[in-house]
Amino acid sequence: MPCTARTPAAHAADAWPVRLLRAGQLHSTTDQLAASTTEPMRSHMSTPTVSRASQIGITPEPGGRPGPTGTDAEPWWRSAVVYQIYPRSFFDADGDGTGDLRGITSHLDHVVSLGADAIWISPWYPSPMVDGGYDVADYCDIHPDFGTLDDADTLISTAHAKGLRVLIDLVPNHCSSQHPWFREAVSGGPGHPMRDRFVFRDGTGAHGELPPNNWPSVFGGAAWQRVVEPDGKPGQWYLHFFDPGQPDWNWDNEEVRAEFDRILRFWFDRGVDGFRVDVADALVKDMSLPDVPIDPRTGRGTLDKSIDNPMWDQPGLAEVQRRWRAIAREYADTPGGERVFVAEAYLPHDRLVQFLAPDRFQMSFDFEFLQSAWDADSLRWVIDGCLAAHARTGSSNDEQAAELGSRDDVDRPPGGDHVDASTATWVIGNHDVIRPATRYGKPVTGIDFRHPEDFDDIATKAMPSDVDLGRRRARAALLLEMALPGGAYVYQGEELGLDEVQVPTDRIEDPTWQRSGHVDRGRDGCRVPIPWGDRQAPYGWSTTSGTWLPMPDHWAKLTVAAQDQDANSTLSLYRAVLAERRENPALGAGRMVWEDETSWPALAGVAGHVLAFRREPTLPEPASGSQRGADSRGGAGLRCVVNFGTAPVPLDTDTIIISSIPLTDGLLPRDAAAWVRL
Repeated sequence: MPCTARTPAAHAADAWPVRLLRAGQLHSTTDQLAASTTEPMRSHMSTPTVSRASQIGITPEPGGRPGPTGTDAEPWWRSAVVYQIYPRSFFDADGDGTGDLRGITSHLDHVVSLGADAIWISPWYPSPMVDGGYDVADYCDIHPDFGTLDDADTLISTAHAKGLRVLIDLVPNHCSSQHPWFREAVSGGPGHPMRDRFVFRDGTGAHGELPPNNWPSVFGGAAWQRVVEPDGKPGQWYLHFFDPGQPDWNWDNEEVRAEFDRILRFWFDRGVDGFRVDVADALVKDMSLPDVPIDPRTGRGTLDKSIDNPMWDQPGLAEVQRRWRAIAREYADTPGGERVFVAEAYLPHDRLVQFLAPDRFQMSFDFEFLQSAWDADSLRWVIDGCLAAHARTGSSNDEQAAELGSRDDVDRPPGGDHVDASTATWVIGNHDVIRPATRYGKPVTGIDFRHPEDFDDIATKAMPSDVDLGRRRARAALLLEMALPGGAYVYQGEELGLDEVQVPTDRIEDPTWQRSGHVDRGRDGCRVPIPWGDRQAPYGWSTTSGTWLPMPDHWAKLTVAAQDQDANSTLSLYRAVLAERRENPALGAGRMVWEDETSWPALAGVAGHVLAFRREPTLPEPASGSQRGADSRGGAGLRCVVNFGTAPVPLDTDTIIISSIPLTDGLLPRDAAAWVRL
């Protein structure tokens, strides 16, 4: 099936249920559609003079902002702040209870005012919504609930006119069981050529009644589903790393590879600037399908990525990534320049950065930072490990990376400095994890990296949270994240300090809820629509109260309107931090040097409980009017300080640029952060 645009109406009209066999029953996937005297926070808000839109090759509208220049010396994505939009929950323009593309387009000024450089839109494709849109039925169209291709074109052009680049989700590990190719594969029966586009195998056991191997699904249960063959009898099994409604593609099949080549070009030709690649470490499997070791915690096959696991991170991934990067480079001379990829892969640093070789992807999320516990030692270890690993790759500048990669000082133990050769990509939240305001307020704030299923750890989710404490820590985490070398992503609602919502059990849509036997509530709590105004739900998000997920009563104080004029609100903090990041030449790309008691005496007696580092420009000063102009306050650098201990850290009040909370007498208390001029 070539990747060509089809109208949503046509797509809906020809849908039909694929019959699956589950626990001895015929099953249709369509059934699943289912305060004291204080000093105020200080900020530096300068007025940009050069349009960002013109710098990405688009004629700007009035009010466009300067942004990433995309020069060879510093590609735009190296220091960009990208705002993630979950389209179902951003804004409902047509009043049907579901967010849509027109809602996004009409509220892009919010993203502009925040100071982001780009948006990443989670899946907008036609989908039965078995897994929130990550079950794609057509990769070259728009879900009718969200709008049309014309709406997508308008969104892209409007974003570009406002100086925002546009990334969209690519879901290449699996599709929907309603995808035409999969429907044809099932109806064709065993031996049909279409089955080779997926991973079909005969079962084991006397009558093929057992799965082909012991691979587990991330969502619980086996990673295999048996189909009902055209003759009405139970037949072969197909692989699904996630829900049975999400069959895995066979990336050893050239037809699959060629189809995704067409998908990439389809969206690149429409102006999309890049893709966030879902489950980027899972596309290629060991097709000999060996059993995985048994996880003693669960008694089933392990999902552990710290071992040589045939389910994850196989050598063939490099070939796929090189093929895609070559396509991205075809657009180097078009408006917007070479297209980009950012990988979602929960892997340790030393393996993750292999994705970022000069001929592979440009970016990959650093999830170890997201999953770190809220303490100085854990975060220091993660930051050092990430930056040292990135210094050994060269995705951004081949010559610079080669020079840095040969030096000994780029991999120092704690106490050294870091010069970023490629780019780290920092993140503290997304649509898959508990919101930071809730997570950081729990007794356990870290997430076990080795087991992907643990990012939805049931025991941790059940722990009570001090949301006020969590929100305070999340504000401090913002200053830490935005001061680190590289790029950063912000998930919608983080700028409002939204907390995780306890969705009523009768409203839960995440398939994890069903597949865990109603034990794991899944991820709906971080996907609730965001509040814009008004004092009652749906807080100006829609004209209907029947939102696709219910909104809590306590969000009236967290709306965009409520925070807009409050200088000490989380929204105002985000705006101030991102504005400073844009204007300060020490932030983004550049040198990072850890402080100790010798280099900064204020750490005497508290160094073990404080993260403090300097950011110093290493690149030549940009020309007048470019993204990062000279520091108007005359400083050559910036110090980031985060206090995890009980003793306050004294700061010179005349040098404070921004603090995560208002300070008294220049004292930085526990669970707070500040940026100060050197």
